[in-house]
Amino acid sequence: MKPCPICGKPPVEASRPFCSERCREVDLNRWLSGSYAIPAREIDDEDDMDEPK
Repeated sequence: MKPCPICGKPPVEASRPFCSERCREVDLNRWLSGSYAIPAREIDDEDDMDEPK
């Protein structure tokens, strides 16, 4: 099993994949505050989105 993504401790079944409710809430706060971001590619105005690739 992978370690807790916040602190590295072994996960607990009730809070998987985290080790505790605290680490689960730290992760949620990071998502809500914008600390985490999903990478995206900017689309140029010249790109034709209707054209099949």
